[in-house]
Amino acid sequence: MRILVTGGAGMVGSHTAEYFAKKKWKVVVLDNLSRSKLFKAHHQSVEYNWRYLGRFRNVERIRGDVRRERDVRCALGRGVDVVLHAASQPGVGFSIQNPTEDFMINTQGTLTVLESLRKISPKAAFLFCSTNKVYGENVGKIPLVEGKLRYRFRGVKGVNETFPADLAGHTPYGVSKYAADLYTQEYGYLYGMKTAVFRMSCVYGTRQFGFEDQGWVAHFVIRSLLKRSLTIYGNGKQVRDVLYVSDLMRAYEQFIERGKGPEVFNIGGGPRQTTSLLEFVSLLEGKLRTKIRIRFEEWRPSDQKVYISDTSKVEKKLHWKASVPFEEGLERLIAWVEENRGLLR
Repeated sequence: MRILVTGGAGMVGSHTAEYFAKKKWKVVVLDNLSRSKLFKAHHQSVEYNWRYLGRFRNVERIRGDVRRERDVRCALGRGVDVVLHAASQPGVGFSIQNPTEDFMINTQGTLTVLESLRKISPKAAFLFCSTNKVYGENVGKIPLVEGKLRYRFRGVKGVNETFPADLAGHTPYGVSKYAADLYTQEYGYLYGMKTAVFRMSCVYGTRQFGFEDQGWVAHFVIRSLLKRSLTIYGNGKQVRDVLYVSDLMRAYEQFIERGKGPEVFNIGGGPRQTTSLLEFVSLLEGKLRTKIRIRFEEWRPSDQKVYISDTSKVEKKLHWKASVPFEEGLERLIAWVEENRGLLR
């Protein structure tokens, strides 16, 4: 089996590459290594994962851009069995400041990969990393109950795939990802390709270089271990479901093996694995035995007060369930950050 992983030096992409490399697949990784620059980071992030993947003999690394057809065709070569499309611009704040570049990376890039795959390997499976942001501010229409440390949905366990995405604010990031999401579905319906959209909630894990604008679980851990203050936008009661990255890999594999497509799956930790920001800070303080300094700022545009994935569909269709408890996954992440303090300073 041969798989192309776009954005293969990111957290999700690099774990996908490693997962299938260990299964003896031929893995091709395509990445332009732009993430550190996009987030103006003084330390390296995707560069670390790029070097990490160099340890696998069956992983071929190609430096290229999904917006350039020649780069995508080079990575596809004579054909592949699977494409995991993780390449993206993942920051909401960046998209607000740079909506054109956000569109070019997220929407045009996805269309370029889809069209190249259709011409070279039309029978291959195409898995797209989408986001809960496609539902935009419609999620805010679900009634909430406000508690001391968190908001809760009233009368709803989570958001399923039939939830409306139109007539709501999304931010340019949500719009560009939703357009790519729709293109992925359409290539399944119109051209008969085996496509799947995974609308991901908060995925976290080792080798995640979290920034304030993206990867908040790792960002909180990194800042706390380095004894730096955290900024919380809003009141900290906002809630997300969280999923350890290895569980996401199993879902990908299940679709590749048994899925038919076109499909759309909401995926995350689901109602059983949720946390508010305030609860997470308290959990971190206990594990790190330290007091974390927090400052509060105004809510950010289109920030969902609660987002919890209804994972019923992916559990039923792919015979999948999240298996890594949040505290266990968090301990793995903390251990990795502690081992790499020097890199993260």
